[in-house]
Amino acid sequence: MTFDSSESTRRTQVHRYREGSCGTDTDLLAVEEPLEIRLGYRLVGKPARRSVSITMRTPGADAELAAGFLYGESILSGPDDIAEITGPDADDVDNPTNIIRIDVADGVDVDLASLQRNFYTTSSCGVCGKASLEALEIDDCTALHDIDFKLPAEMIPRLPHRLRDAQPLFETTGGIHAAGLFDADANLVALREDVGRHNAMDKLVGARLLADELPANQHAVVLSGRASFELLQKALRASIPFVVAVGAPSSLAVDLADEFGITLVGFARNGRFNVYTHPDRVSV
Repeated sequence: MTFDSSESTRRTQVHRYREGSCGTDTDLLAVEEPLEIRLGYRLVGKPARRSVSITMRTPGADAELAAGFLYGESILSGPDDIAEITGPDADDVDNPTNIIRIDVADGVDVDLASLQRNFYTTSSCGVCGKASLEALEIDDCTALHDIDFKLPAEMIPRLPHRLRDAQPLFETTGGIHAAGLFDADANLVALREDVGRHNAMDKLVGARLLADELPANQHAVVLSGRASFELLQKALRASIPFVVAVGAPSSLAVDLADEFGITLVGFARNGRFNVYTHPDRVSV
């Protein structure tokens, strides 16, 4: 796994109450720290840098997180757009571990208008602070209606259990989200964890991007929580045609999935699940 437990967890003292008795013990917490994502590019032939996001994340796989985030926002279109990823950033020695910069390759056109949006993501919300609803428009995304990918109905409620069994940080802290990529045979291909569900998805997509393994149109993604609009948007950017969530989908998530040809499953647990869009990809 990508995570180093020494930086992703922290031990703390707790007072445990059990059946009328109290005692002191230690517990492991999932670490939550800010990460500033900076973009390096050329403006009128001269080097320029800009901070594009601050996200509260679990340390580990920061390069994947930054790459996945910029890909999801259509700032990057592929691994060849990246010239260099640096972190810590040498120009901020007071806070070196919480800054990462991605320099784009020469000739890559950076959409400065998109960078005017006010990005501030937290572990609970992926679009807080975006300047307007116009920032949520889907640009340059290909609909997935024609993607031939199916999963057997009896396998779908088992996927969250397979995801949970492969979560090292959840096993030790109980307070972490995950996004896992599965193939058509329900094999777990990749998994990323983070205190923020959007960050877990960005790390997963970023890992595929850096390995030049996008689009992921022959895979399903399984989410440990609910399915929001932002998570469906990230799946669409990665061309993932099948999304399975342990929790509920939002109305906007259902609308996006329906319009762009994504099979969206919610409440996949306890042997049951609901299919909200494009049920033809579920083999009965």
